[in-house]
Amino acid sequence: MADITLSPIGYLATPFRDRFGIPRQPRLAPHARGQLRLLRPYDREEAVRGLAAFSHVWLSVVFHHCRGDWHPTVRPPRLGGNQRVGVFASRSPFRPNPLGLSLVELLSIETRAGVVLTFGGVDLLDGTPVLDIKPYLPFVESEPAARSGFVEGPPPQLAVDFSGQAAMQLCRHESRWPDLAALLCEVLAQDPRPAYASDPLRRYGLRLYDLEVKWRCTGTRAVVEEIVPAVVD
Repeated sequence: MADITLSPIGYLATPFRDRFGIPRQPRLAPHARGQLRLLRPYDREEAVRGLAAFSHVWLSVVFHHCRGDWHPTVRPPRLGGNQRVGVFASRSPFRPNPLGLSLVELLSIETRAGVVLTFGGVDLLDGTPVLDIKPYLPFVESEPAARSGFVEGPPPQLAVDFSGQAAMQLCRHESRWPDLAALLCEVLAQDPRPAYASDPLRRYGLRLYDLEVKWRCTGTRAVVEEIVPAVVD
């Protein structure tokens, strides 16, 4: 079979400018919103006719920042980063073909100037190419009795606090990003540190929108210390 050529129908705009800090699964951070403006010739109102009747959709995407050779085994964070499983038994983005599938909430569809879709609970990098959209059908795609292998329910969450300085900086930025506090709490509660991280003095940074967030982890708490404009690369 000849190689298959796929063309994006659009590129997803999200708050996540770096891979570090992106929730490891969709819908873990409900305030993580993404917008997709469909490209021509897909930006036609009739192409999304009836889609607003569905609450959730599947996004087929390309992990466009995952380059290099694939490996037959990976180290899932849920196993502490020190046990290997087969790549096909994982949801790692480093795959033979860098394709992903993400279940997100469909919040709105605008068709006044092209087609713009807004999603909630995204777990994808800003600029992710989207290949397809399909409605989620719970009566066939939800299986309560399904086994989940080594993934036993959601991970434990961290409590999230803000230093006095970070709280003041947050107030200044919330005029542009009203959901910033909620999004930060949802992202940091998932503990985005590498599985092997253990240094309580280490300071981490992650980018949301055009901001750089500096934080530390002390025991079971994440403490936001600073929220400043990100340095443009």
